[in-house]
Amino acid sequence: MRLTALIGAALALATALPATAQVAPRYAPKPYVTLTHPAWSRDATLYQINTRQFTPEGTFKAAEAQLPRLKALGVDIIWLMPIQPIGVKNRKGSLGSPYSVRDYRAVNPEFGTLADLKSFVAAAHKLGMHVILDWVANHSAWDNALATQHPDWYDRDWKGDFRPTPWFDWSDIVDFDYSKPGLRQYMTQSMAYWLRAADIDGFRCDVAALVPIDFWENARAELSAIKPVFMLAEADIAEHHRRAFDASYAWMWGDTLANISQGKAGADALYGYYSATETSWPHEAMRMLFTSNHDKNSWEGTEFERFGPNLSNAIVLSFVSEGIPLIYNGQEAGNDKRLAFFERDPIKWRDHPNAALLTRLTALKKAHPALWNGEWGARMVPVVNSAPAQVLSFTRTKGNDKFLALFNMSDKPVTVTLKDGPYAGRYTDWDGGAGVTLTDGASVTLSAWSHRVLIGAK
Repeated sequence: MRLTALIGAALALATALPATAQVAPRYAPKPYVTLTHPAWSRDATLYQINTRQFTPEGTFKAAEAQLPRLKALGVDIIWLMPIQPIGVKNRKGSLGSPYSVRDYRAVNPEFGTLADLKSFVAAAHKLGMHVILDWVANHSAWDNALATQHPDWYDRDWKGDFRPTPWFDWSDIVDFDYSKPGLRQYMTQSMAYWLRAADIDGFRCDVAALVPIDFWENARAELSAIKPVFMLAEADIAEHHRRAFDASYAWMWGDTLANISQGKAGADALYGYYSATETSWPHEAMRMLFTSNHDKNSWEGTEFERFGPNLSNAIVLSFVSEGIPLIYNGQEAGNDKRLAFFERDPIKWRDHPNAALLTRLTALKKAHPALWNGEWGARMVPVVNSAPAQVLSFTRTKGNDKFLALFNMSDKPVTVTLKDGPYAGRYTDWDGGAGVTLTDGASVTLSAWSHRVLIGAK
């Protein structure tokens, strides 16, 4: 009887509580990301310039003359590889790596003068574009003056000597020790110097994962107090996005696509990347998607080598799936050469179908909110199809703006049946403009290594 009475009392109490009981504020979710993205990054496409190879002259002045062309291509944010003087001690090749910085507050005379850089940035701004500098915070050249003036700012090996980053073949540089407050102040103030001296709009931060996150968070706060900045981390760490970085590298995306293109995996191998992006990363994070960059091109192969006949799929996917796209200089010219890293090796510019494709894609991204970057854009919703090892399919919808994208990442044509997902509706085919109506259980035919991008009809 006692147990029955207790149960009855508990039930009476439960039914007496209001249906919408007030929850203590401490249980409310708190925003994970606390930084503010610059408004101009909303639908932006990045473009990386390797100044040494970008023009026959290899200078800022020559690069400035190309800005109207980049504007017409649809570029919004230009990333300049390191612009500082390069170390001579232990230099690799005849010209050295731009990531071996001899002076953080000077311009490499190979590229021009500070006035030339300022002119380049001002011309980009006049065209509505923004410019970010590559920043090498993890290490310096052996003959950087800091090595003599502040030897305590550098890391040491087991013998007590300066050392390059361990386990890598980076013999032309020496690592900093970020336990030193003076180094942190100097590096942050050096970044701020370029915002003031050349009106730079942010930074791409080299090997950002090797520098403490709290350094980046403080640096972002100080830089943002000067002007809105865009920060790109060469890293794939979700925590970087809390207070420091707008964008980060999607290494896994590109490497997985290369494996698919080379027959080492099926299209469904991308599920792991997209699942992690949705479940483990904040929606505000802009994951940078690319088919080439200076590292991939020089050390692993051109995009033609890595993606083969799947290249157009990879390029289109970098624009229509979640992420911020990158164009590496020369892609629009179909550059099929591994550019030398330590020598002059200018790009051979030519007309190529990639230019028209990229121009169409940048315009498509700008025109459709569903494809915008980070929190401004729409989440991808998987569409289950009958051949997942061959075909990747998904939708993105924001308000009345809807996309259905299908990619056949195999060397065989395929007809797939769509089984589940919010795909039904009327569309316009991005290629050709034909009207398409899909009902439940619809089938779509794709030729080998091809895609269909369908825009929802309003």
